[in-house]
Amino acid sequence: MTKETSHSQFSPWVCRAAFPLVSGCFYLTQIALAYRVHRDWIWLSIPLMLLASHFMHGLLIGFHEASHGCLRKSHFLNELDGILVGILSYTSLTLYRALHQSHHVHFATEKDAELWPFVQVDSPLWLRRLAAFTELNFGLFFTPFLFWRGFFGKDSDIRNKKLRRRIWMELILAVVFWIVAFTVVARFQLWPWYFWNYFAPAFIAGNLQSWRKYIEHVGLSGNTARSATRSIVADTWSGHFVSMMLLHEPLHGIHHLQAKLPHFALPRHIDKLEPTEDGDTVPFPNYRAAIADLLRKLPDPKAGSQWEKAARAKA
Repeated sequence: MTKETSHSQFSPWVCRAAFPLVSGCFYLTQIALAYRVHRDWIWLSIPLMLLASHFMHGLLIGFHEASHGCLRKSHFLNELDGILVGILSYTSLTLYRALHQSHHVHFATEKDAELWPFVQVDSPLWLRRLAAFTELNFGLFFTPFLFWRGFFGKDSDIRNKKLRRRIWMELILAVVFWIVAFTVVARFQLWPWYFWNYFAPAFIAGNLQSWRKYIEHVGLSGNTARSATRSIVADTWSGHFVSMMLLHEPLHGIHHLQAKLPHFALPRHIDKLEPTEDGDTVPFPNYRAAIADLLRKLPDPKAGSQWEKAARAKA
């Protein structure tokens, strides 16, 4: 990596302001979308909806940060933001936190529930292809299914009674919220606002989240932070800006090396992404290159070194 790409082009305080900036832009876009529906300005529909989708994707990354306790200095605000985004994405913050911690502990192994079924060497190709198609095209629904599967499944690793009770409370809160929301929408015929302000951008944001997840992990044959993760180290100003607006999630390998680092600190540790062993993934300069690498491997979606071990055992 060159000296120019070894750190963010933005000062630490700008990086620290990334989540408030994404949140503020999201709320402004929501106001614009609501006004668009009110005035029936059809020509503004698509660009505003795409903008809202991008900012919703940023909020989902904020949800991930909240699960690590890194989104806010205040624990109360961290949990509040996480629970609110979780309700809007049909996922409990506490449930996500429990399974995501397992993802870090059992990274890219058969116990990694977050990468199911791609880490299961006994999973048939048709199931992995079906899961990939569903998650990449209906991520808003598949991602909650993936996590609730880890809670309600008979072999759930979440056995702590206090933890399960909190997850149930967050689930009940979400159900009550959506019952009230749909009641209000139906009573006052707010379906156009529901579609443009929530459903359409949320649907796309869910797919963006899924594609980013696949870019980060699917199709790689390692089980370490460097060998099982595609990281993107931008080599342009626009690339740095996109990375900042995604809370530096493109530097995902660093996150797997030091999970407690807040997003604004990740650019200071880019040198940790340098390959140190055979099989380590070389950071990509942009999303185009990373997507191209993913697409070459997507017809046979899998993750983890266990696939190569299983192939050698059969040989």
